[in-house]
Amino acid sequence: MRILAGLLVLAAAGVGAWQLVPSKKDGTTITVGTTDAVTSLDPAGAYDAGSWALFSNVFQSLLTFAPGGTAPVPDAARSCAFADGDLTTYRCELRSGLTFPSGRKMTGEDVKYSFDRIMKINSPVGPAPLLDTLRSVDADGLTVTFHLSSPDATFPFKVATGAGSIVDHTAYPADKLRTGSGVDGTGPYTLTSYTKDASAVLAPNSRYQGAVKGGAGRPVELRYYPTPAALDAAWQDKRVEVTTDQLPPAVLAGLNPSDPAQRVFESESSETRNLYFNTRAGKPLHDPKVRQAMAWLIDRERLAANVYDGTVDPLYSLIPAGLTGHTASFFDDYPRQDPKKARQLLTQAGVTLPVRFTYGYAKGRGAGAQEAAEIKRELEASGLFKVTLKGYEWTDFQKRWASGKLDAYAVGWVADFPDPDTFGAALVGTGSAMKTGYSSKTVDRLIQDSQRYADRGEADRDFQSVQQTVAQDVPVLPLWQAKEYVVTTEDIGGGQYLSDGTGVFRLWSLTRL
Repeated sequence: MRILAGLLVLAAAGVGAWQLVPSKKDGTTITVGTTDAVTSLDPAGAYDAGSWALFSNVFQSLLTFAPGGTAPVPDAARSCAFADGDLTTYRCELRSGLTFPSGRKMTGEDVKYSFDRIMKINSPVGPAPLLDTLRSVDADGLTVTFHLSSPDATFPFKVATGAGSIVDHTAYPADKLRTGSGVDGTGPYTLTSYTKDASAVLAPNSRYQGAVKGGAGRPVELRYYPTPAALDAAWQDKRVEVTTDQLPPAVLAGLNPSDPAQRVFESESSETRNLYFNTRAGKPLHDPKVRQAMAWLIDRERLAANVYDGTVDPLYSLIPAGLTGHTASFFDDYPRQDPKKARQLLTQAGVTLPVRFTYGYAKGRGAGAQEAAEIKRELEASGLFKVTLKGYEWTDFQKRWASGKLDAYAVGWVADFPDPDTFGAALVGTGSAMKTGYSSKTVDRLIQDSQRYADRGEADRDFQSVQQTVAQDVPVLPLWQAKEYVVTTEDIGGGQYLSDGTGVFRLWSLTRL
């Protein structure tokens, strides 16, 4: 989900961390608290951090990421590789003997079926946009072959995400999402019970075979809370033993690593938060000059300091610091707050002042409400904008932005895999997951060109050009880059391996000391 400075530390831990085995002192369940809601238990219907965190524990993908690793390694697959020199044919051989909860053996047909149904269902909040280069899939026994529409060196990364979750083709309908509270996967854990917005109870899967040596560790219960304040109350009351950076900013800022009653792990992160704009014709923010005017008015430093208590850093680019291709393109084009330049742009656009629009945000998701109020204040202080704020429950919020019902909306982006491509097509490519309506032939060409490089460092120039174009068109306005926090009670080990920027939420790493 993000490349961390802490990867250097984790890399030093290496294979030992990947093979971490919990103490066998007792079998009590470890409780983990989160505010990341689950959109759907069906991999074809979810493209969000909360759902994918669960998927990485109850489903398998062909590939995954070892702790600290930036290249995919086999999980459900025995091996995977490009079968040609032009990066358009990708072939995997499945492990033999992988077993679904029904007792049925996994075959290549299950893998083909899993990818085919994502594309066929094409849920508005599903992961189909991530698979934009996938043309077709063939299966023959334990062999699976992916045919791509254009060269894509990042395809192995995409296979290793939640979009690559393999389902039992006899248990999931081909043309619609599965409903109910069950999961049929082959991951390190089985889902023994699930109550929406309340809890997910996970038990070690004795049939698991894959990258996690020794399989899952402790039983785990994920507990879902509606707000950071509710999560903090649960932490203070000792109802959860592990939590992450979803605590209130003031609480995160006050964490004391020397407190003997808890363990605190802090590292850099490439999680970002952006303000997205509905660029469709007829909408109040359709004209790029209007969006450029907004870019001249947002004060990121004030936002980071006042709303987030310094637990995030101001961000001036689509691609966060620490990744290939990062530039400060928005700082280069909009280096300071300048209401005069904003007014000039709005005059050129010929719009009626103040420009009125609706800003949507997810209720209970971090400091979203406070952030929205601060951005509203900054825009309205110029007299050039009039902002109506509306908060929505998470799933409703997703559906509203996906259907183009919101003029502007702030969304955090927990990257799909450790490569700058995850900040490209998914966010600003034509048909992107953020559903802004933005389409640029220049951006699409640059993204496609960047995918041709097996050596990802060679894509640097293309990514820099993407960011320069985005800074001028402003379909999205970067706000901040997060820091990574994991907090556990003093008797829980393995917290430092829970989340490391590779998109895998390793509940099996948690131990009871």
